[in-house]
Amino acid sequence: MEYVYGALLLHKLGQTVNEESLKKVISATGAEVDEAKIKTLLAALKDVDIEAELSNASAVASAAPAAGASGGAEGGEAKAEEKEEEEKPAESAAGLASLFG
Repeated sequence: MEYVYGALLLHKLGQTVNEESLKKVISATGAEVDEAKIKTLLAALKDVDIEAELSNASAVASAAPAAGASGGAEGGEAKAEEKEEEEKPAESAAGLASLFG
């Protein structure tokens, strides 16, 4: 997880997320740098718009309480939609988790 956090930190600070900068962030924490994990993460992030993904994650997180508050006849439909939306992030998380064994 520290590699993902490092990439997010670099992105938040407006720095380029590349091998050199990620190595610096990880080594600054005192952890041993695993070059294979860095290369795998960078390959996975190659065509990813981090800002768009973060915006999408916040939209899903803020929509969850609103869906729960709707109630009424739409309650069943909202629950079905919510379950469908929850599966997508879980699949993404499973994919990222497999990168780090």
